[in-house]
Amino acid sequence: MRLLIIPGLYGSEPAHWQSWLQARHPTSVRVNVLDWSVGQVDVWAERIAATLIAEAPGPWLAVAHSFGCLALARYAALGGRDIDAGLLVAPANPQRFNLAPGHIARPLPFRSSLVVSDNDHWMAREDALALGAQWGSRPVCIGPAGHINVDAGFGPWPLAQALVEELRDADRHAAAGVRARTSATQQTSKANARSAIAQTENA
Repeated sequence: MRLLIIPGLYGSEPAHWQSWLQARHPTSVRVNVLDWSVGQVDVWAERIAATLIAEAPGPWLAVAHSFGCLALARYAALGGRDIDAGLLVAPANPQRFNLAPGHIARPLPFRSSLVVSDNDHWMAREDALALGAQWGSRPVCIGPAGHINVDAGFGPWPLAQALVEELRDADRHAAAGVRARTSATQQTSKANARSAIAQTENA
């Protein structure tokens, strides 16, 4: 499962945990926008779509931070279905960008975890958890961690790697379960077919 890195406003500098995570996963791809200082959620959602179209098929695990979380949610709300799992960290408050709830506050069509801080100036903990509940994300509260960025001391961040692995494992287990159920169904169908043939021959 490849990582799709979706930074927030102003991008993620080399010292940022997203850059650290990307370096650990050589097949990762970073979404780029023309102007990192302008939070236009539809434009960013289009950039996510364009990035995925330009790459080989997934599976993809999106790793989004701040405004990037809103862009990922908007991409999904617009019908994007190429993401298989998501790690969303410290989402920005949609109200700061005059976004109506319907733009982004919809269940995500993929498994996701949402990391929130107790003292994030970009979005209060309770508001972030409420948004995460609308997304259907599993909440991960890490205490007073600011905006979970370089200024808050988040360069190399082992928890991010652990959460990525957790999402990957969950996806693998889910896929294995589907394969097992499919195999069982196929075996049952074959057994039923053999039984039907035998009954026909004995009639």
